[in-house]
Amino acid sequence: MLEIGNPAPDFILDTDTQGTITLSNLKGKRVVVYFYPKDMTPGCTQEACDFRDHYSQLEDNHTVIIGISKDSLKSHSKFREKENLNFILASDPEGATCEAYGVWVEKSMYGKKYFGIERATFLIDENGFLQKIWRSVKVKGHVDEVLKSIKG
Repeated sequence: MLEIGNPAPDFILDTDTQGTITLSNLKGKRVVVYFYPKDMTPGCTQEACDFRDHYSQLEDNHTVIIGISKDSLKSHSKFREKENLNFILASDPEGATCEAYGVWVEKSMYGKKYFGIERATFLIDENGFLQKIWRSVKVKGHVDEVLKSIKG
């Protein structure tokens, strides 16, 4: 299990707008990596729109936002266009990055068990170390918490 102070697991993922993104290439900037279950679902849309609406504040604090799900690049493009998203969406179709961050978990709905992405956010410092971890994120007010940690 990842803990604060650990090096953030590096990744190279395809994005819908920037080719590939490599976490280790972002050293020198803070990075918010947030994992979400599925494009265009209510909670995921609200979370993405909250990050969109606070983008300039995050950017002013030298912070890059990367949203990661297992959705395809085509799905990410539709999601970006529909919600006018202004940050990086990366696709992890094989789930290796989800596994590395410990967010590919067993879930339960209506008594049925299945595996899916736990909504989680990781704040990575300028040197590539985990500064803050939020697991089982509740969307309402979450981006404000992230901003508070960045500014604090």
